[in-house]
Parts: sequence; structure tokens; C-alpha cells
Amino acid sequence: MRKYLSLFVALILLPFSLNAAGEFKAGAAVRVVTPNPLLPVSGGVGIPQPVTMKKGDLFVRAMVVDDGSTVFAIASIDNIGWPAVLGDRVRKLVNGIPAENILLSATHTHSAPDAYGFADEKGNSGIDLKYIDFCVHKMAEAIQEAFDSRQPATLKIAVAEAKGKIAFNYYAEKLYDPRCGVIQAVGADGKTIATLVNYAIHPEVLGNERGILSPDLCGPLYDRIEKKAGGVAIFVNSAQGGMVTADARDGKGGENNTWEECIRIGELLADEALRIVAPAKLLENPEVFCTSRIVKFPLESPLLRMVLEHAVLDYPIGDDGMVSTRVNLINLGPAQILTIPGEALPNIGYYLKRKMKTEAPFLFGLTNDAFGYILTRVDFNSFKRYDYISRTSLGENTGEILIDNALQMIAENPAAVGFAR
Repeated sequence: MRKYLSLFVALILLPFSLNAAGEFKAGAAVRVVTPNPLLPVSGGVGIPQPVTMKKGDLFVRAMVVDDGSTVFAIASIDNIGWPAVLGDRVRKLVNGIPAENILLSATHTHSAPDAYGFADEKGNSGIDLKYIDFCVHKMAEAIQEAFDSRQPATLKIAVAEAKGKIAFNYYAEKLYDPRCGVIQAVGADGKTIATLVNYAIHPEVLGNERGILSPDLCGPLYDRIEKKAGGVAIFVNSAQGGMVTADARDGKGGENNTWEECIRIGELLADEALRIVAPAKLLENPEVFCTSRIVKFPLESPLLRMVLEHAVLDYPIGDDGMVSTRVNLINLGPAQILTIPGEALPNIGYYLKRKMKTEAPFLFGLTNDAFGYILTRVDFNSFKRYDYISRTSLGENTGEILIDNALQMIAENPAAVGFAR
């Protein structure tokens, strides 16, 4: 009888033993997605602008983390946006990771080819579908390699204010979040696997009107981090809407829209990210938790309705006039990550971070979808400054719907490890 009782106890404890013995692993990979020959670049709604040169390459950069029971991936592409209709194509090409745990983001550079399939009133579009298909496969390749190359790892996680002339709010100078979040995976050999930088900024120093294809300030950021820390550098934007942009002001009432200014800002942000993460302690076997839900938004904007209905890509719009997207909530050790399917204004970002169950909040903006600006009902169409961002928002209820769903997810799911309030 004692023998059977011991066997019964062992079987009951087996799942817990396997979970406890799960070894935390991480992997990372990069793919170049610079078009050859060069293609016109997009800065938003409208036909892309022609280019004559490039400054830096465009990339897909991916990181995968796995605690033995839960695995998720984050991949970021140098593009103004990466809509879910393309993201779902990527997910179908990746093995070993649940599709809902694959987070796909865009850095929001304004100097890359159109991935939305924007069309004008005559139906003309500047999208190159062969290039988009190329990017889809390269993104899937990077994620798959990051997954297949997973190795035992520890994590360093830190959030603090980035100092220096990096970003400002074009609409109201100080209305932006200067906090920079950093997630760094370190291999058992002490070498950096990946460094992810999460910061709110429009990479539009160059823009789309100077005839240059470029990752903008993200390129120098990658180079600086990889030179100083090793591994793969990844940039994921945050709540940079309306209008948190690169601080390229020249002090004379103009802007220094040059590649040299991209280098200055990118390297400064990289240096600040490495400074912020340097004193963080190494976390062994951090727990991973990942959940998501489908959120529906009413498509109220005449401009965005026209864009989605006439785009070359087949954007699904429900019979009820709603569009749907996936929002993820992830706990990674002491950090909590919330995805935003567009460009949330800073006040939304501040509010969500304050409500998250963590001392290390991360907002992954322009992730899983790219639905334009997200602002609250009281801000929508309320100020002349907000005319453009209101027109390029799904509607006045978008912000409230996102906030309500995010708060529900935060309330219904566990806090990040070590968080107490």
C-alpha cells in the first residue's frame, strides 16, 4: 500500500516538479529587409515618396523567451506599421510557439516602404507586394531562428528615465514619458543574447520627403548597443502618439533633419538604455506568463474607413462596422508588458503604466496591429492641435475601449513576480 501511495504522490507532484525544473532560455535573431532595388518610402496615409539613397539597412529583429512552460516571441520590423493582416501570415510560418504568443511590432520609422497598402481616391497604391511577401518570410525566419537557438539564460530588467536631448512632444513640449524600459537576456557564458529597448519616440528625423530609405535613429541605436554590449539589439516603441517625436530641434527655430542627427539621438538613447540596465541584478529562471484577448473597435473615422476599404491588403471589417485585434498581457519576472495596437497618446500610456501590477511597466506600442492614433474621448476632436490625430484615429471611443480592456486584463490576471501594492 505504501508503495502505491508513494507512486500516487509522485504522479501528483510530477507536473509541479517538471515546471519547477524548467530552465529559462532565450534566443535572438536578425534579418535584413532592405529592398534591392530601393523602394519609395511611406510616412503615413498617402502615396509613398521616391528615394535615391539609403542610410543604414532595414531589419527584422526577434527575441524569444521560454521558462519551460510558457514561450513568447517579440519581433520588430523597421517600418511605419505592421498590420495584423500581415502579422497573421507571419504566425502561420512559425513552429513551436503558440500564434497568440507571437508579438509583432513596428519601430515606426517614416523612411521605409509602405506595408499598409494605402490607396488614393483613384485606387492607386505604392505598395510592393513582392517586397511585403519577402518581409513576411524574413520575419518568420528571424522568429524561428530565435526559437531554435534558445539557450540557458538569465535576465536583467530595468526601467528609469532616459536623460538628454532625445524626445519631446511637438504639441506640448513636456507632455511625454521619458522612461526607458530595458530587457536584456544574458547567456550562461556571460555574453549578451539580446537587449530590448522600449521607449516612446517617432523615428522621423529624416522623414519620407528627403529621398532617403532608412531605419532612422533606430539604426545607430542597434549599432551602438551591439558594439558595446554584444548580442542582438531590438527597439520596440511605446505610447508615442500625438506627437512624441525625436528632438532634432536645432535651437534656432528649425530642425536638424540629417543622418548625423539620427546617429546622435540613436547613440544617446542606446547609451542611456545600457546605463539604465547596467546595475540591474541577474534574474535566474524568471517566470513567464502570457495571456491575450480579442478587442473590437468601431470604425468611425471616414478617412480610415476609406483607407481600409480601398487598401490593396484585405483588411477584415465586421458586418457590425467593427475591426478586431489582439491585445497581450505578459509577465516576465518582475516586469509586466501590455501591447497597444497603434499609437496611444502619452496620457493613456502614463495611466496604464500606473495601473499595471509591476514596478517595471512596459508598453509595446504599434504591436499586433497599427490602427493609427489612440486618444481618449475627452481629447478627441477637442483641440485644433488634435485635428490630424483625431482624423487618423479609428474613432472617439478607441481610447476608452483599449483602457477598459487593458484594466480588465490587468485585474483578472496575476501580478508580476515580486509586485505588491
